[in-house]
Amino acid sequence: MSSLISLSIDLTKITKSRLKDGKYLQTTISINDETKYGNNVSMYESQSKEERTSKAPRTYLANGRVVWTEGEIAVAEKEDAPEKAKATKPEPAKESDSDLPF
Repeated sequence: MSSLISLSIDLTKITKSRLKDGKYLQTTISINDETKYGNNVSMYESQSKEERTSKAPRTYLANGRVVWTEGEIAVAEKEDAPEKAKATKPEPAKESDSDLPF
């Protein structure tokens, strides 16, 4: 299933200390069943487990709306990582019946 979401991001609300490597910001997007002010999507800075359990206020960065959907949004499943080639130990040299010293 597919969906399109339109968001307006307020860049002035980004907490600069949350930027990873100075340019990446972990965010969470919430899609609600109810519409408020014509919007049903919000985006906020992701919170740590401690922040969530202490009910720390969220920093909302954007709001928007679903503009197109096929009816449902599917949960993204993590793809299996390809198996790495297993290193095999070389078999020990077998004793031979030859008279060669090597």
